[in-house]
Amino acid sequence: MYRMRAAAGSYHYTGSAFQTRWKEPFVYESDFEQSVFELRRDKLRQMEALGQASYPNRFAASHTLPAIHAAYDAATGEQLEQERVTVAVAGRLMAIRAQGKAGFAVLQQGGARLQIYVRLDAVGEQGFALYKLLDIGDHIGVTGYLFRTRTGELTVHVDTLTFLSKAMLPLPEKYHGLADQELRYRQRYVDLFMNPPVREVFVKRAAVLRALRKYFDSRGYLEVETPMMQPIAGGAAARPFVTHHNTLDMDLYLRIAPELYLKRLVVGGLDRVYEINRNFRNEGISTQHNPEFTMLEFYQAYANYHDLMYLTEELIQFVAMEVNGTTKTTFNDVEIDLAHWQRYSMREAIIHFWPEKAGAKPEMPEFANADGVRAMAHRLRDSGTYFAFDDGAPAGNNIAAIFEAVAEDHLIQPTIIYDFPLSVSPLSKQKPEEPEWVERFEFYIGGFELGNAFSELNDPVEQRNRFAQQLAERERGDAEAHAMDEDYVRALGFGLPPTGGEGIGIDRLTMILTGSRSIRDVILFPLMRPQAKDAEKEPAPSA
Repeated sequence: MYRMRAAAGSYHYTGSAFQTRWKEPFVYESDFEQSVFELRRDKLRQMEALGQASYPNRFAASHTLPAIHAAYDAATGEQLEQERVTVAVAGRLMAIRAQGKAGFAVLQQGGARLQIYVRLDAVGEQGFALYKLLDIGDHIGVTGYLFRTRTGELTVHVDTLTFLSKAMLPLPEKYHGLADQELRYRQRYVDLFMNPPVREVFVKRAAVLRALRKYFDSRGYLEVETPMMQPIAGGAAARPFVTHHNTLDMDLYLRIAPELYLKRLVVGGLDRVYEINRNFRNEGISTQHNPEFTMLEFYQAYANYHDLMYLTEELIQFVAMEVNGTTKTTFNDVEIDLAHWQRYSMREAIIHFWPEKAGAKPEMPEFANADGVRAMAHRLRDSGTYFAFDDGAPAGNNIAAIFEAVAEDHLIQPTIIYDFPLSVSPLSKQKPEEPEWVERFEFYIGGFELGNAFSELNDPVEQRNRFAQQLAERERGDAEAHAMDEDYVRALGFGLPPTGGEGIGIDRLTMILTGSRSIRDVILFPLMRPQAKDAEKEPAPSA
């Protein structure tokens, strides 16, 4: 396989005459593609000669294919013969079988397929000549009546056939089995119509969004929109993408989180708000991370993190029932029951999942000071468990790193992890009885985090001090430490009521509900590395 550029005509119309004008070259992937393109261009000319427009702009369909199946799958051949159900349907040809003066073909549209039957004596000489010029991948429209074949298959007996669009490139024969997974992501437009299960994933993703809106709208939440370009990258610990506004001559950041703007709205008296938002983080790519992703964030005045724990469990079960009709799903070949949740504090989770090879389990007093955490970390590292330990970082940072190393992979069934170190939670309210810990939780399903929530810090003086501490961490080299946001601090000065807030990853939730193992499987167009140039891909000629 290689790329070559060859001139291919772009199609223009003068009246009904088909013309070819040599303009910009078409990019072929192979000699085979070029030969197919040229052959099908000739077929277009022949169709034009039959009186068919090469690229008509409309077909008046009476039914979608899913609607026909829904209405007539249960009908017998005798019933269809008596009712004489006439239909007009359109779709993409996925199979063609010619049998002399008749032929069968398969249309695909709306995620469904339907057989059609074309006879010379029914469609006429011109219609059958058109049928013989069709290729797999073409779009056509047909009118006719429904019947059942001898094998009982629901079929349209075609009376008229209308050409709608030519597939100028050949469809892959075994697209589902392609070894190059990246090709499916890069050419999602092919992946969608060749692989029905892929289409179903994105149908379910849309259902997830509908279910979330249904849940929050019915509980008095207001859906809002906040800026995607922000003067300060706030609301999360992440590297931002930077852009520049020419007229104002100022740098802006693509949103890493909408949190600080949503809490400004709560200050303004919008007690329950939510946003389904696109976020952008200039970070790595993995099966769980894409630089552009979708989040749900919501805030509820006069609530705390305990209220949101119960809400979260209810919400995830609600969405699962709306999307799948059950709270059970399968992810990585493991059945997960979204109706049964467990809860651990972060310290309890570290103790519970502490690996045997690291010796005795830690005890609660060890979490109380830097020396105890340091000793715990060294025991873990000496056992061969790697994690990002920083002797100079606050003890809370290392506790969070230890948790990720020993516990996260075990959290397959729905689990809430609550009470986080203050040092990794600059926007959370402190626990009154333990000021080094905050009222925060994350929930995990399938071995990774799906959501983050906390009782919001609403003391403006303390919030400014937290931002100042984050600036110190930034000076130590932490590029993800939170920036100072003076306007947000000012907003808190006008009074933020007690508030609980939460963010949930839509992409990851969709992964769990569809059993998709990679985040790229639930994002229609994931970010991809540029393809290597031809000269870089091809080996240098030998001397």
